[in-house]
Amino acid sequence: MHRNREDAGHPPSCCAPSRTPAAPVSVGIGGPPAAGGGSHRIEQATLTGGRFLMGDSTGDGNRADGETPVHEVEVAPFSIDVTSVTNADFARFVDATGYVTEAESFAFSAVFHLAVAAEPDEIMGPAVGAPWWYGVRGADWRHPGGSRSSVDGLDDHPVVHVSWNDAVAYCAWAGRRLPTEAEWEYASRGGRGGARYPWGDELMAGDGRWRVNIFQGEFPQRNTADDGWPTTAPVRSFEPNGYGLWQTVGNVWEWCADWFDAGYYGRSPLESPAGPIDGAARVMRGGSYLCHSSYCNRYRNAARSSNTPDSSMGNAGFRTVAL
Repeated sequence: MHRNREDAGHPPSCCAPSRTPAAPVSVGIGGPPAAGGGSHRIEQATLTGGRFLMGDSTGDGNRADGETPVHEVEVAPFSIDVTSVTNADFARFVDATGYVTEAESFAFSAVFHLAVAAEPDEIMGPAVGAPWWYGVRGADWRHPGGSRSSVDGLDDHPVVHVSWNDAVAYCAWAGRRLPTEAEWEYASRGGRGGARYPWGDELMAGDGRWRVNIFQGEFPQRNTADDGWPTTAPVRSFEPNGYGLWQTVGNVWEWCADWFDAGYYGRSPLESPAGPIDGAARVMRGGSYLCHSSYCNRYRNAARSSNTPDSSMGNAGFRTVAL
């Protein structure tokens, strides 16, 4: 039932509403060229590249997301951050450049209703079609819940409330880029072929431990946080995959370079696919701490979502790559 609601065009529960109405535009993939010179300190995994089967082979996919057909893809060697970019990493970028994020420029961002920490007059109200999301004035990467919150003590948590455009700006400073969707999935799979998750096919560990930071309880009213985290977790929580990458699924959505097109897999080239040449929204991968099996099961290797490049929210961040 819930999957059909998504297929009918309802916003997925763990994504956020777009900041602006979608309007097709054409921009070169990966944003502006990297300027270099930044202080990017995140540990790297160097991947040899090669061929793999991309897409949903288990039948778990959401039809409207375009996770099929499963198709062979070849990616060139590349290096990738073993974690999402953290608050501390992003702070170094802002301190060095004076960069102002789009959430700060627009003076609001999307916050899950249970995570709001703001004055009553700063809460703009629920989003149409996704009432668990509130527009909150003063919410940004330094204030993830609103003006009454901060990132003090959260240096090792993933930065959130960064738009695709913000992530590309960081990459330009750091001399890096966002991963293509194919690179992201290749890295997330960790060499495990068609497995659902980076660690295999079973959600829970054999001893009942959670392997991922997602929503437990009754979405969206009550999060029991059985995995230990009601919102973001430190980037090195749980266990890394076979390539040494931490939390490619759950915790926060990660922006990819590609424009989103649900029909792209049917015409994707074999070698280094980079997505459509234009579009209205950019690809997001991996799910987040708000994904829940009752509505949004996108905490999987093959799962896809998207949002407009200027949209920001309290459950989306990014990691970077380089050749």
